Amino acid sequence: MGCVCSKQLRGTRHEDISRLASQTFFSEAEVEVLHELFIKLTSCFSNKNLMTKEEFQSVLTKDTKRRSLSAERIFGLFDMRNDGTIDFGEFVHSLNIFHPNSSQRDKALFAFRLYDTHQTGFIEPEEVKEMIIDVLEESELILTESVIDTIVSKTFEEADWKKDGKIDLEEWENFVATNPLTLKNMTIPFLK
Repeated sequence: MGCVCSKQLRGTRHEDISRLASQTFFSEAEVEVLHELFIKLTSCFSNKNLMTKEEFQSVLTKDTKRRSLSAERIFGLFDMRNDGTIDFGEFVHSLNIFHPNSSQRDKALFAFRLYDTHQTGFIEPEEVKEMIIDVLEESELILTESVIDTIVSKTFEEADWKKDGKIDLEEWENFVATNPLTLKNMTIPFLK
């Protein structure tokens, strides 16, 4: 495959891969594999080596016609420059959060930002409920609204120790520290 010429990467492909490896927990070989994956993903849509929100959603979800809140939020976190596209550098830096050597604090912060769909600096009950419903719909699982409400209530009983009806970052970090399974999906297992 040819050199990646995205909006942030400059120089030769090897220099880009070396630079990204030095800035992340990925080895050069792992960055090379991520590069091949990124090229495959972007070439499905165009030859521009960038991924739009719609393209990203079609990679993450089964039903590209259905709005996916989680795919939108993940895209928003990967799109570090907020320009509506993800380039290879953003892709690698964002996936770095999922590396086994990434700190639990960084993983917790990423997850907090994911759940804070209204971007208020707090996780509120309706945000958790929206995310649960979105994940259930994507997984084609069905839970009654009362079961979903119970999950949300139990989460807030345990996490919202300030009892103000919202979870701030400090509460979230305490919650994930005592409930490590909360971040289980925040690590790429084959890198362990």
